[in-house]
Amino acid sequence: MQRFQFLLAFILPPAAIYSFRYDGWHCMVALLIIFVVFPVLELVLPLDSANLDEKMTADEKNATFYDSLLYAAIPVYLLTFIYFFVVIDNTTFGTLEFWSRVSTMGLIGAIFGFNIGHELSHRNNKTMSYFLGQVLLLSVLNLHFIPYHNAGHHRNVGKPSDPSTAAKGEWLYPFWVRSQLGGYIQAWQIENQRTEHKGYFIFSVHNVMVRYTFMTILFLVSLYFLLGPSLFGVYLLVVVISICLLETINYIEHYGLVRKQNEDGIYERVRHYHSWNSDHIFGRALMFNLSRHSDHHYNGSIKYQVLKSLPNTPQMPTGYPGMVVLAFFPPLWFYVMNRRLKEVS
Repeated sequence: MQRFQFLLAFILPPAAIYSFRYDGWHCMVALLIIFVVFPVLELVLPLDSANLDEKMTADEKNATFYDSLLYAAIPVYLLTFIYFFVVIDNTTFGTLEFWSRVSTMGLIGAIFGFNIGHELSHRNNKTMSYFLGQVLLLSVLNLHFIPYHNAGHHRNVGKPSDPSTAAKGEWLYPFWVRSQLGGYIQAWQIENQRTEHKGYFIFSVHNVMVRYTFMTILFLVSLYFLLGPSLFGVYLLVVVISICLLETINYIEHYGLVRKQNEDGIYERVRHYHSWNSDHIFGRALMFNLSRHSDHHYNGSIKYQVLKSLPNTPQMPTGYPGMVVLAFFPPLWFYVMNRRLKEVS
């Protein structure tokens, strides 16, 4: 069951295809499953906080099944995107069907493009896995996520300088802009410093952000001529929705959790209590264990299948699908989460 729970993520593309094919409320099926059915079920079903024992962890860590699952998701994701373009080209702009289908594709971009891209970009940068992670993040126009997330967010999480750590009382919607732009700026700063430290000119091919910028521009220009102006505009809408969902996940993962500073201004090391954790089964499976975020930050190189539920970690009241919905309503979010912050502080 440990292996097959992650197949749940593959329920989304068929649900999306159904949403693309049929009109009326049917076009909302994928969104209803993720943001209504799953949150309701997670409110009543028991948590799964069990961890693999030492032997199983050693066995599962290198099992090819888990990487194969991620690789299999990539063509499924790309084929779903292609079918989306075929359908949306014949969908009237501004209708329920249009916005439902665009939002559904944005959701798939967040889970398959961002989430799987995030997992693969934590691998060794000389592997095929890392390359595929770049492809996925390019599809949602966020290649800068790699240098920022790996060398910035993981190092600075819980500090005021980290744009992806939401402060207590911060509203979700301005956070979207602050986190995305802040991450992009820090990605350049990180790469400029690294390139300069190695003795190279900042604006050279040795700078990853220079290469990523060139790749993104080439990708966008090619896509524009391939799709035409109208479908290209729809693609940008999909990406915006994917980015907003990514930033919502960033928001719920670290909301209000800060690292303490000593008298010399030195911050404590990143600990498991600097991330919100969730053992709710649907969110865990759908997001490939990302909801065990405390362990991910405690050791970012650990593969998703062996992430643990650590003791004494701040716990979300429900899984990621429900937490995302809750974050969309800031007063309700503050009512629920600010009380939880008092309990963990």
